[in-house]
Amino acid sequence: MPTAENQTKLAQFDEFFSINYSFNINAKVIELSQLPDYQKFLADMPAPFKIASEINTLDQSALRPLQTVAGVASQLMEYLNHQAQKMDLLVGYILAQEDNINARFTARKFGGGGIIFTSDDTKQFNLGDFLELKLFFPDENTALYCIGEIINTDLSEQQTHYKVIFHHIREEDREALVRNSLHQQSKQLQALAQQRNEATKKL
Repeated sequence: MPTAENQTKLAQFDEFFSINYSFNINAKVIELSQLPDYQKFLADMPAPFKIASEINTLDQSALRPLQTVAGVASQLMEYLNHQAQKMDLLVGYILAQEDNINARFTARKFGGGGIIFTSDDTKQFNLGDFLELKLFFPDENTALYCIGEIINTDLSEQQTHYKVIFHHIREEDREALVRNSLHQQSKQLQALAQQRNEATKKL
């Protein structure tokens, strides 16, 4: 039976909208004696993850004012969008170099509160473990770095499913995850609607 503390952590996971979506992560156990505080977490964050977040913030800040201006500004905005896409591709390539195949796992669900990932090795991780996490979103040409805590494990079909809440994550990265989850939901709903339309045409 979950303890009161664990129930609180499970509720923390559910505070944010989450969506079923498969993507690669890197996960590595952090010993309790090595668990950093938030300031050290920020200092230890690999540079590519900091750069990716800053570029994304700058892009949004630069494009937002132009969205309300008509005429020539729309052409300028289209040009800037193309430049941003080029930068995203470059950043995506750099971030891909951070993906360590020996620490790679598949996440099945994510949201602003945490992720759920799977492992074939049932003894690799334990309830309560703290993990250094790298989350890779190739569709968005981006990745996030954070520290999580395993709050639940579930063995199913020879795989262990680990539910993880974020212990340390920058607020801008959490916001990016929330936006990404809503974006993925929108794409899934569009794909579902298209499938229904195609099925209707065949009737």
